[in-house]
Amino acid sequence: MKYIVSLLTAFVITFSASAQSILPQLKREKPDMDQIKREVTDPSSRYYYPRLMEEYQRNDTAMKIDKYRHLYLGYVFQEDYTPYRSAEHPLTYARTLANGKLTRSECDEVITYALEALGDNPFDLQQMMLLISAYREKGKVNLASIWQYKLNYLLMAIVSTGTGLDEENAWFVIEPQHEYVLLNMMNYIVADQVFYDPYYEYIKVKDPQGRPAGGFYFNIHNLLEEYYRKHPDEL
Repeated sequence: MKYIVSLLTAFVITFSASAQSILPQLKREKPDMDQIKREVTDPSSRYYYPRLMEEYQRNDTAMKIDKYRHLYLGYVFQEDYTPYRSAEHPLTYARTLANGKLTRSECDEVITYALEALGDNPFDLQQMMLLISAYREKGKVNLASIWQYKLNYLLMAIVSTGTGLDEENAWFVIEPQHEYVLLNMMNYIVADQVFYDPYYEYIKVKDPQGRPAGGFYFNIHNLLEEYYRKHPDEL
């Protein structure tokens, strides 16, 4: 995992400038997951999940952080949510891009596969990063910007759940890979990972010069809860 994410930093190193300007004012609030579950399953709610996903899939830029929080965190309550899912396609092009540019035909293959993977898992942030890079490489700036907007707001949805500085203010994630993508996008290098009972992960980081820079806490309570609900034999 660390190797894959370090390769992906060659594509999208930090949040876009627009996201960077929003981050300092971003409200940090620990999510009430029971409330989110009620809202995303209530057809009369503005956060009813099928409508949220429809807005997201039609690239509606009117979606802001409140809807992205419900979209991202509310995904754990959908039947097709599968934590710890792994991509079936090897990230061959991640290695290629780390060493040089892709050809136009390789970009087309990346785009085809990434869109297929995102159709299966709409929050596969690694594939999203590959897609953005391939679109940029082909000069499809508008499409790259649309996906960059989505990626920025999904990551801001995570950041909005806390400060990450202690267990009480841990960031909520719905997939383990999102921890690495977020920290790399914040220009940190992942150094180590520690699990703390009952459901926290602590990721130690370094700065771009390789110096120790502390670490951040992630809350994977709902991720583990859904995983064991769907895979009781793993308990």
